[in-house]
Amino acid sequence: MEYNVDIGVFGGSGFYSFLENVEEVEIDTPYGKPSDKFAIATFEGKKIAFLPRHGKNHQFPPHMINYRANLYAMKQLGVKKILAPTASGSLKPEIKPGDFVVCDQFVDRTSGRKDTFFDGPETKHPSAAHPYCPELRKLAIQAGKDLGITIHEKGTVVVIQGPRFSTVAESRWFSKMGWDVINMTQYPECYLARELGICYVNISLITDYDAGLEGRDDIAPVTEEEVLKVFAQNNEKVKKLLFEVIKRIDLSGDKCKCCC
Repeated sequence: MEYNVDIGVFGGSGFYSFLENVEEVEIDTPYGKPSDKFAIATFEGKKIAFLPRHGKNHQFPPHMINYRANLYAMKQLGVKKILAPTASGSLKPEIKPGDFVVCDQFVDRTSGRKDTFFDGPETKHPSAAHPYCPELRKLAIQAGKDLGITIHEKGTVVVIQGPRFSTVAESRWFSKMGWDVINMTQYPECYLARELGICYVNISLITDYDAGLEGRDDIAPVTEEEVLKVFAQNNEKVKKLLFEVIKRIDLSGDKCKCCC
């Protein structure tokens, strides 16, 4: 069955409340099963597919997510654009919990993840110089500004293996390297989208200061409880921003060349 989906979103079930006539579909791929069923619906005349990357019950930690299956299933559904909100930590004092960052670069510090579709016999070497779609980034930045959200227009996200958080030494090293944001799922998710020719944007909601900031004894290292608390407090802003970006995406005569 063909679904001809326009836009994919990696997110949670909270997004479904904005939609009517949601259809849940199970997709099989050559790389195994995705994290969960897809929820497909129409919003502003565009067909949207939602997938919780960790599963509906958060049963898949970041290092156990089947990223290839998740992305390949999006491709099978016909998805051309992916919006990928994430909970992330800040490595800079000026990037505060509750802020949003539209990342433009990543640094991979994961290990052992299946991170390419080109395992042979077909081999390609795609460029990852600019891993995020510039057109989607522009839309997200402007939509955030118009909604009055504190949004940082660029940032480098360092992606760690998880599920543990950083040590203080690691966090200080990441910060001294000039990296801005820390997360556990952006790699290989964003790069696999690039291999499949799907435009992709990350919108990082900052929930914490990782293991703390140097010279700031008043900032405690991150805890899972704090991440969930801050994310819940800002969930409505995340949803408003996503749906505002979806409204602004023009699918007619799309000329984006970020994945060419």
